Amino acid sequence: ARMLRRGLIAWASRVGALLVLLCCAVSVLYMLACTPRGDGERRGLPGASGPTGRAGYQAALLEWEEQHRGYVGSLQRQIAQLKEELRGRSAQLRTAQQRLAGDPAGSPERTQADLLAFLRAQVDRAEVHAGVKQATEYAAVPFDSFTLQKVYQLETGLTRHPEEKPVRRDKRDELVEAIQSAVEALNSPAESSPDRRPYTASDFIEGIYRTEKDKGTLYELTFRGDHKHQFRRLVLFRPFGPIMKVKKEELNMASTLVNIIVPLARRADKFRQFMQNFREMCIQQDGRVHLTVVYFGKEEMNEVKGILENTSRAANFRNITFIQLSGEFSRGKGLDVGARAWRGGNVLLFFCDVDIYFTSGFLDTCRLNAQPGRKVFYPVLFSQYNPGIIYGHHDAVPPLEQQLVIKKETGFWRDFGFGMTCQYRSDFINIGGFDLDIKGWGGEDVQLYRKYLHSDLVVVRTPVRGLFHLWHEKRCVDELAPEQYRMCMQSKAMNEASHGQLGMLVFRHEIEAHLRKQRQKTSSKKT
Repeated sequence: ARMLRRGLIAWASRVGALLVLLCCAVSVLYMLACTPRGDGERRGLPGASGPTGRAGYQAALLEWEEQHRGYVGSLQRQIAQLKEELRGRSAQLRTAQQRLAGDPAGSPERTQADLLAFLRAQVDRAEVHAGVKQATEYAAVPFDSFTLQKVYQLETGLTRHPEEKPVRRDKRDELVEAIQSAVEALNSPAESSPDRRPYTASDFIEGIYRTEKDKGTLYELTFRGDHKHQFRRLVLFRPFGPIMKVKKEELNMASTLVNIIVPLARRADKFRQFMQNFREMCIQQDGRVHLTVVYFGKEEMNEVKGILENTSRAANFRNITFIQLSGEFSRGKGLDVGARAWRGGNVLLFFCDVDIYFTSGFLDTCRLNAQPGRKVFYPVLFSQYNPGIIYGHHDAVPPLEQQLVIKKETGFWRDFGFGMTCQYRSDFINIGGFDLDIKGWGGEDVQLYRKYLHSDLVVVRTPVRGLFHLWHEKRCVDELAPEQYRMCMQSKAMNEASHGQLGMLVFRHEIEAHLRKQRQKTSSKKT
């Protein structure tokens, strides 16, 4: 037992010595592994055997701790600053919301009021209730017009058509939604009565719309009314959000007279053609018009007066005024004199040229888009190309009625012309009328258009399917000023044919040479 005890003590001593040596080795390895090494750019902690010893470690640790305290303090200051800014912004938002809605903080009613306030602000910015002054004529955003089947657009270009049918799907869905919203509004219990018939999409006549990228899309939709010459119009607005009804109007145009003013010098043959159209559309179909002809000079005057007298007698129509002026022809002066000569109170004026063809439907469009003290209408008419070029490969040029087709091969939207316009006499007088210093062709219509753009009136500009400019050879006389002559030549070039048709004329020699070569090859193969 004594020997066993001594053996156990010796074994325990050896094990204890080994454990002490192992702990020392682990400590040395730990110190070697954990001591940072200096690289000339980073300060390491001094080694335990270094000259500084424990004091060096404590100094380094204190320095690192101070650096971290500074970094943490900087972050805390930034967080506090952001929190303060957030509290300030939140307070401003709450104040603004309370002013707009006047509801308790966070209530659903106030959220809805904020949304309505935003939508109303978008409506006010979009020229729904009043016009916005524009710097130039190019700043005005034009409308596109549409029916249930077609869209009439201004953005033509070489690959676009003046009318779109079938309508692109996304645009069709958008316009169908607008029509359906209008029909629902017309049939709502608040707007209809038990004895009033329900409205459907078939009552829709036509509409206009335009999109302004920073505001939304404005729609003006016209429906048939309950009686003849009565219409109902709804104005809708899509402020890049839910579509909403802005207002509803009932319009009775039964007593709205249109005074058509035509300035003229010579051109008796064209005037005879104009009166044929006038007799059919204005006298026989519409019946609510007055014609004012302002004639310059005496050449062919008797012939023109005879055409007027024959029409008046044959159709039993007395609403004609003939004014004769001396001096050189001035379109602006003729229209200005014709407008001021009216003595029957405020009247809707339609400034028209002798080479214009219009339908009876256009006269209602004229009435619907002009409103005294509020709106003037500048329709974009469809200008006919030279029939001799368009139908040159046909045996004969078809009758006029068959030529009036809105396609890119037959004509173009005359978006650079501002001569045909519907406006009330009071607005024309208040705006100052035409600049009578402008003589000859062109310029006076643009000046008047700019006056309206600079005013508070809404300028409605949209392509119209019932208004055509008939082709005629245009002559630009040498007496015109350089700017007027340039405008005249530009108009002359655009009136002849489409880009593709003019290209075929320019390259006709190459085309003929190619055809000759093809015929020669064919004949040589046969022989």
